[in-house]
Amino acid sequence: MTQADPPALLSADDLDPVIALVVEGLVVAVPTDTVYGLTSLLSPRAVDRIFSAKGRPADLALPVLVGWAEQVGVVASSFTGPAAALAERYWPGPLTLVVPARARVGSLVGGSGATVGIRWPNQPLIEELCLALGPLPATSANRHGEPPCSSAAEVRERFGPSEVAAVVDGEAAGVPSTVVDCTRRRPACLREGAIRWVDIQDVLAG
Repeated sequence: MTQADPPALLSADDLDPVIALVVEGLVVAVPTDTVYGLTSLLSPRAVDRIFSAKGRPADLALPVLVGWAEQVGVVASSFTGPAAALAERYWPGPLTLVVPARARVGSLVGGSGATVGIRWPNQPLIEELCLALGPLPATSANRHGEPPCSSAAEVRERFGPSEVAAVVDGEAAGVPSTVVDCTRRRPACLREGAIRWVDIQDVLAG
């Protein structure tokens, strides 16, 4: 349903207003290399706002976006073996890797708290935000159970300004990331998206 007052539309050419909103703990929608995402600070209040805006069940943990390799260690307590091999091959890109979480991060993002999904998008805008703000919790921009948004216009139609403070104008491919659970003895595909599971299996076999 179209909102009478949609969220503000901000330019990707000037991220200072976006960063200011995130620092306030507000939710913003940003284009990624997959779909539009809802993001904010990695803090209790901001994470709660993301869950509330999306209507996401608390037992479904939020993934976390990073902007360079050194940020992985801030989020993950362990990142070796299959996770490291897949990251080497596909990051930055449309691959989310579920790995053991650092206790502080696990306690914030929902779910069991033991694991966290990490992704390094191939999107300079996201890298800039992560460089400025640190790792960012994020989820696809949609109501839980509905298709994800792939344009700023779609996000502004589905959310009001009390839920999403602003939308960064841009383009998204519209295909979600592939999600691989690397906490098991044999990595498992939790969702096949932009990268085929058969290609991931080839990397793991190599």
